[in-house]
Amino acid sequence: MTKIALSVTRLNVVVVLAITLSVSVLPTTVRAQSDRNLDADDIDRLIQELSNWGRWGEKDELGTLNLITSEKKRQAVQLVREGISVSLARDVETEEASDNPDPFIHQMLPVHQGKWAADRLTVSYHGYAHTHMDSLCHLFHHGRMYNGFTQDQVTDKGAEILDIGNVKQGILTRGILIDIPRLRGLDYLEPGSPIYPEELDAWENRAGINVTSGDVVFIYTGRWGRRAKTGAWDAEATGIAGLHASCAKWLHARDIAMLGSDAASDVIPSRVQGVSHPVHLLMLHALGVHIFDNCDLEGLARTAARLKRWEFLLTASPIPVTGGTGSPLNPIATF
Repeated sequence: MTKIALSVTRLNVVVVLAITLSVSVLPTTVRAQSDRNLDADDIDRLIQELSNWGRWGEKDELGTLNLITSEKKRQAVQLVREGISVSLARDVETEEASDNPDPFIHQMLPVHQGKWAADRLTVSYHGYAHTHMDSLCHLFHHGRMYNGFTQDQVTDKGAEILDIGNVKQGILTRGILIDIPRLRGLDYLEPGSPIYPEELDAWENRAGINVTSGDVVFIYTGRWGRRAKTGAWDAEATGIAGLHASCAKWLHARDIAMLGSDAASDVIPSRVQGVSHPVHLLMLHALGVHIFDNCDLEGLARTAARLKRWEFLLTASPIPVTGGTGSPLNPIATF
């Protein structure tokens, strides 16, 4: 190919260039497709490959929250310019629905001494309805949790290790919104739609922003917008949009502090034979990444689009329940 004379016709040059380009692109395409065909053995290999066990010491319980350094916090505070704050929490879901089998219970108590109003709040927050944070003790794999701690350290009295009480000081860092419906030119993603690493790259390019160490990444799928339009649906039976397991390498490479979404981060069904929630598994178990589930990102997506800013100050304060596997909470984005 390099011996072609300079007098070759324009048509031949085009043909040669086309062949050259197709050969150079082919390996990347094949590799991208093969990364999508994962099974349980592949996930176990990824656990080993991406593991942060021991990175901050054998007794570490914070995982990637260690990446939110004092300098990172100071940088994040500088993102506040307009003074606009947006809640990332759903209003509490008190009605039973196909995606909410355990509604939030708000019970008024008798008025005390004729002047004090009081109430009781009850919630089983894990699942697909209530905005909450998963602690690192929320998931077991082969009898172990993040950093090698064992399942028997979580008992009917609570978690002895990796509990949500470790996050009592709260979270303050840079948040990044990745708006996949906007990238695809849609209002929302349909249930079961997978998001692949190539789209995360494409969003960084389009938004002109790079995810960096210590960031909290929020994946917007438009889940709550779709629910408002079409009604509730069973996430496990019908599916829900989210990240394919192949995105774990992308998230690991950027050294994120936390992952959040308007659903469960995982695409459901997962498309990984034998593993229902591979993203949860890789984040909580291997990387030590706490997760925000079921955030309401509708207002955030509108505000970010209006301001043309996809980064913001992220603050969040879980309830410090000693032994708790997580906590309902109200994350706040401030521009």
